[in-house]
Amino acid sequence: QVHLVESGGGSVQAGGSLRLSCAASGFADGSYCLGWFRQAPGKEREGVALITTGGGTTVYADSVKGRFVISQDAAKNTMYLQMGSLKPEDTARYYCVARRSLCIGFQYGYYNYWGQGTQVTVSS
Repeated sequence: QVHLVESGGGSVQAGGSLRLSCAASGFADGSYCLGWFRQAPGKEREGVALITTGGGTTVYADSVKGRFVISQDAAKNTMYLQMGSLKPEDTARYYCVARRSLCIGFQYGYYNYWGQGTQVTVSS
C-alpha cells in the first residue's frame, strides 16, 4: 500500500520561498506519476506539478511555471516542490499524489494515492 506524507508547509510573506517534501513508501516496481495538487478554501482542487519516476519528465500548471520546481530523490523515496516568488493566491493546502502509471495531466480523479496535505499560507 502506497503511503504519502507531506511536510514543509508554513506561513511566508509574498515573494518568499518554501520547499515542500513528500515522503513515499510502499511503491511496487515500475513507473509512477508523482505530483502536487492544491486546494484553497472555496475553490476546486487544482494540479500544480507532475513528475514521472525514472525519466523525470515534468509538467507544470501555467500559474506556477517559472516559480515552482518539482524534483525527486529516488534514493530517499522523496519528492519535493521548491516554491519561489510566492504570491497570496498560492495560499492553499498542498497535497502529494501518485499513480502507478504515466502522467496524463491534472485530472485529480486519476491519482489514486493522496497524502493528508500541508498548509501553505502567503501573506501580502
